[in-house]
Amino acid sequence: MSLVAQVVVFKNTKAFDQLVQKYQSPIRRFFLNQTCGDSELSDDLAQDTFIKAYTSLASFKNLSSFSTWLYRIAYNVFYDYIRSRKETADLDAREVDVMNSTEQENVGQQMDVYQSLKMLKEVERTCITLFYMEDVSIDKIAGITGIPTGTVKSHLSRGKEKLATYLKRNGYDGNR
Repeated sequence: MSLVAQVVVFKNTKAFDQLVQKYQSPIRRFFLNQTCGDSELSDDLAQDTFIKAYTSLASFKNLSSFSTWLYRIAYNVFYDYIRSRKETADLDAREVDVMNSTEQENVGQQMDVYQSLKMLKEVERTCITLFYMEDVSIDKIAGITGIPTGTVKSHLSRGKEKLATYLKRNGYDGNR
């Protein structure tokens, strides 16, 4: 019997613990990339994802793999967070201005992946993160995001182009 079935049928929390152990690192890494390295926020979002997964497990119908279903929850948790941040954006405008001025001072320092990911639109970052960093197929990304496969490919192409341009502008010439 699958771990998912053990949790749903027998309320086996040890089986759910095994699912968390198996998927905790990939889900947390997904959030680290989405939040451009904010580990505290990533931990909070990952925890929210697993709580929602546990409370919704009975609705898992095996129409996709468990990992696709779990990433779909993570994707929704992240975009719920983004929406809630946009609603309070006016209140935080001064805080963002302070953060941006700090980032401007660090532009000359060593470039990293998170800095380059900030240049992408959220949906492009999601597609890039899932495809290149989590090794999720285009079809599965379409299932996770609800975006058609052709659009996923477009986001990957545009995101990759933006990353290449940004990296070249910051001293990465591709010969490393």
